[in-house]
Formats: sequence, C-alpha cells, structure tokens
Amino acid sequence: MLTKLLGAVALAASLTLSGAAYAQSNPMVGGAAMFADKNIVENAVNSKDHTTLVAAVTAAGLVDTLQSAGPFTVFAPVNRAFAALPAGTVDTLLMPENKAQLVKILTAHVLPGKYTAEDLMMRADENPGGFLIKTVSGDNLQFTKLGGVLYVVDENGNAARITISDVNQSNGVIHVVNKVLLPK
Repeated sequence: MLTKLLGAVALAASLTLSGAAYAQSNPMVGGAAMFADKNIVENAVNSKDHTTLVAAVTAAGLVDTLQSAGPFTVFAPVNRAFAALPAGTVDTLLMPENKAQLVKILTAHVLPGKYTAEDLMMRADENPGGFLIKTVSGDNLQFTKLGGVLYVVDENGNAARITISDVNQSNGVIHVVNKVLLPK
C-alpha cells in the first residue's frame, strides 16, 4: 500500500514538474499563457498588453495572414508603445482610408521566417556594427546588441528593446518590443 502511495505521489510530482517546464518554455505575455500549438493571432488576442496591436491587425485585414502557416517572426509592440506615438496617430491609422499605411507599418514588424533570440544574438555577435533583415513590408530592420541587450532599429533610427523573447507559436515566434517600428 505504501509503495502504491509513494508511486502516486511521484507520478503527481512528475506531472506537475513537466507542466511547469512546459509553461516555462513559453513566457507569459500580458498576463496570459502563450501556447506553442496556437498561432500568432490566437495567442495575441489573450494578451492584455497587445489590445491595440490586435485592433490594428484586425483593421488592416492581416488576421488571416498571421493565422497562416508562416513561419513569421513578429516584433509585437505593447499598448504603451502605441500610446507613446503622437496624439491621435493610432485613431487616424485605424480609419479605413488609412488602411494601406497601417498595413505598411504593421508588416514592418514582421520578418518572413522564424528567428529566435539566439539566432538574432548570434548574428549580432558576428556583426558588432549591427545587421539588417528585410521585413514583409520590404523595409529593413537593423539588429544591434548593446550591453548584452538586443535592439531592433527601424529605418528612421528608432530603437525598440526586446522585452520578452521567444514566444513560440505554431506558425513562428513573437518577440515583444517596447516601441512601434516605423518604416520610412
């Protein structure tokens, strides 16, 4: 009887630890669990820190694209990043007549392919002056490592810090950033 009880306790502990390891493999974002078996949109809608981004993706008509097979690497600005734009910018971009501009801005946050933080850091180590990757919009993002921290720099010289990296998705990866990246 004691052997069965100890076996049950060991099994329960094992399941708890493996569940914790799974949860640790994908960070929480905006107070929500992110699941590697869900796509970019399915996860983003659960983050309370990305409600503006989700609204923008919807207004731009990019939901189907970001639910497709990909893979994509998305640099996802938090609500505070959108709020830091000049007053009225987000409201103006969400207007139907500005859809093309909104699409351009949002796709400037997306790389074709999956780039983990390790991939980007390794390339930054190989290229101390930074390196460029072309976005889905056709613009370039520069990646630079300063003091062990990876920054994403848009074509206007605005630098965004990656605050949460490697949020794995079924169709790519999300890296949370603290600034909106703007194409020229």
